[in-house]
Amino acid sequence: MKIILNTTRHLLKLLPFAIFFLFSTFLQAQPGLPERGITVLPTQAINFGVFCVGGPGTIEVDYQGNVNVTGGVVSINTITVTPAIFEIKLCQGRTITLDYDYSVFLDGSNGGQLELIIGATERGISGDVFPSENNCNFITPLRVGGKLVVPANAVPGVYTGSFPMSFTQE
Repeated sequence: MKIILNTTRHLLKLLPFAIFFLFSTFLQAQPGLPERGITVLPTQAINFGVFCVGGPGTIEVDYQGNVNVTGGVVSINTITVTPAIFEIKLCQGRTITLDYDYSVFLDGSNGGQLELIIGATERGISGDVFPSENNCNFITPLRVGGKLVVPANAVPGVYTGSFPMSFTQE
């Protein structure tokens, strides 16, 4: 009986070390969190199609590709009208804050400028927050519309430019 009692004492002395070893092994075996990187690719430019100007007005393409004109602007070819599309890839279902300037100016091939008012998007307006998918391989699309402000003295030509957008992960 004395031998069993001594063995029990030695086991009780070793028990804290065994628990510590198991606990530290468990902590080391935890998988790392997925990357926090965000990738945004522009895949389609916004295009207002062909239009003519009989007076001041606007031509708008919403994020679904629908066209609306006001004033002296007449849309001639809506086949080529498209919203801008971005593809966002972000892991762990985090949220994204979207920020962009209210407007930018587009330069004409024959001179002149047109103001492009940016937005809205299918995920809201500048400053809005939206979730991404929880799958690191899933792409969250973002469609962006805009409105061209066309003055009566607009110079005919092809107008090009770009607009900055910031995507911040939370």
